[in-house]
Amino acid sequence: MANPVFSNSPVFGDPKSQSGRPQPGGTVYAESTATHSTIDAATLDQMYGAPAATTRETGRLTYDDVIMKTGGLLALLVVTGAATWALAPGLWIAGALVGLVLGLVNAFKREPSPVLITLYTVAQGVFLGGISAFYEARYPGIVGQAVLGTLAVAAAALFVFKSGKVRVTPKFTRWLILAMVGYLVFSLLNVVLMLVGVGGGEFGPLRSGGLGILVGLFAVGLAAASFIVDFDAIKKGVDAGAPRKMAWSAAFGLIVTLVWLYLEILRILAIFRN
Repeated sequence: MANPVFSNSPVFGDPKSQSGRPQPGGTVYAESTATHSTIDAATLDQMYGAPAATTRETGRLTYDDVIMKTGGLLALLVVTGAATWALAPGLWIAGALVGLVLGLVNAFKREPSPVLITLYTVAQGVFLGGISAFYEARYPGIVGQAVLGTLAVAAAALFVFKSGKVRVTPKFTRWLILAMVGYLVFSLLNVVLMLVGVGGGEFGPLRSGGLGILVGLFAVGLAAASFIVDFDAIKKGVDAGAPRKMAWSAAFGLIVTLVWLYLEILRILAIFRN
């Protein structure tokens, strides 16, 4: 029995079966062959005249993919945070620890894991919901101010990137990495001093008062620079035709920077209120 894929195809079908009963001298066969040749030419012409496949049809990364993934994770973050705020704000410590572990796991994975990234977002939502409830109870209105400040800084970073006034060069990236490492060491030193009882202040001896405000503003600048680097990386991924699944990695990076920026602005506002 012939393969039905070939026998039913206008290209590979049996001419005798397409022409009815065979005729002597092969007349009908010739007519059928000419007919199929015409069909072939028309089909090929239609194929060549069709529009080129889009990046979505070829499974490549698009800006829409990044926007949809980021928007979905952000919505999940907000919903989880609101639920934690209303039902169990005391879970913020567990959320912080789980978020830290999942953040490190996702950061070092070569391939993005949608499940782990989603779980990280949930954990961060629990953390932010609980800690935001604490600050709001102590300083009414501070959470709304922090949210507006976070959105303003993120929008400003996007505007600066789109304007081309800041170029992400290897030198710029190296400077940002060194600055972030320095900030991390500074923050760890502040935590150690808090644990051993050196100095005072709600946020530790190095993060309170005027010095705390200056350090916070520096951290906000680092977060804004991180946004610019994130936007540049996304642009390069889209231009290079990266796989669509990398939209999860892009969304994860944006959420990490957004959470960090929100916490820094929340801390600065709390210092001012204090």
